[in-house]
Amino acid sequence: MNQVNRRNFLRLAGAGAAAAAAAPVAQAMGQATATHEKDLNSGKSIQQTQQAKPDTNIADAAKIARGPNSMPGLYPGRVALVKNTRSVKDNAIVEQEVYDMIARSLTELTGEKKLKKAWRRFVAPGERIGLKVNPVAGKSLSTSHEVVRAVIAQLEESGIERSQLTIWDRREFELTDVGFTPENYPGVRIVGTEQMDKDGLYYGKDGKLYGEHMIDRDWYYWADVDGEYDEYTMPYMVNGGKYSYFTKILTQQLDKVINIPILKNAGMTVTLALKNLAFGSVSNTGRLHAKLWNETCAQVCAFAPVRDKVVLNIVDGIKGCFNGGPGANPQFFCDYHAIITGTDPVAVDRIGYDIVLARRIAEGLQKEGTQQALEFMLQAERLSLGVADRAKIELKEVVMA
Repeated sequence: MNQVNRRNFLRLAGAGAAAAAAAPVAQAMGQATATHEKDLNSGKSIQQTQQAKPDTNIADAAKIARGPNSMPGLYPGRVALVKNTRSVKDNAIVEQEVYDMIARSLTELTGEKKLKKAWRRFVAPGERIGLKVNPVAGKSLSTSHEVVRAVIAQLEESGIERSQLTIWDRREFELTDVGFTPENYPGVRIVGTEQMDKDGLYYGKDGKLYGEHMIDRDWYYWADVDGEYDEYTMPYMVNGGKYSYFTKILTQQLDKVINIPILKNAGMTVTLALKNLAFGSVSNTGRLHAKLWNETCAQVCAFAPVRDKVVLNIVDGIKGCFNGGPGANPQFFCDYHAIITGTDPVAVDRIGYDIVLARRIAEGLQKEGTQQALEFMLQAERLSLGVADRAKIELKEVVMA
């Protein structure tokens, strides 16, 4: 039995963990862009290129009927963008300003005058509510505690008990490393699919990875690409083969999900609502980056456990990055001073993309946007998950300072 412990994890990942996380995405986007250019030069259409992709079981996603809260949710094509330069002072996030920004975004999105009524459009007492954060790039570039605490405070004020809340992501030890712990969030459950024990071991006494007990084999995303065993990645991926299983956190333990990604680039595109959900919800994802990055971002979100449970997306755009993402490269950190809110994850991603693109153009990294950067959003739109066409998005923008 191969016992990979925390010391080995730190030795293998170390300061390069964020860079390692970024590499597959950057590589995938680079390959996709190169393929796109090659196909344009050869006269092939984008549709022909897509047909050459490995097969997946996306057709299975439509076998379960949608519900009233299914993506794109209550407000398809509508996004609330709140900006506030007071949200950062002396390089620190100002929590009260963040609280006010989130509150304003909810009332703008819903049209409600009372914040409690706005929140109760999405959640109710007694429901098990998950807060899907993104800690993958480490302390310097994760979903901020100020945003998460503000969301929790507003949920409590709306009649939701802390015992109803779960902060979750794919890797529990990454949550711990960035401070999502029971000590910092008393009364809130903190859990990840892939786990280590207190001794830093990934395996239990039964010889199985702890993550084996956290995946739901009744729910899966199949793709004709193999994930192979190796010492480094298996503790993260739980299983190999052609199946990516959904986490039980999502399929069995939650009724609703509030998605709270951070505003980051991924090459010339972004890693926001759809990416945070798709790659955070299933196992065996390493195999999907190179050939199916765009498809995975869109298609996993079309399956009922994600499509029917994610009722709200709140993008932490207070601090983020415009290059070097989704890993953490301080050279490219910036203050966006923004909160982006919507039930439609595709529209939310499109607005976030426009913000990051504007910064990249201002920094001289590119001259204009590319069609390929929008590909996963366009695929999600074709799956009826939301609106990618900017002309059809209703943007309710508020500048607080």
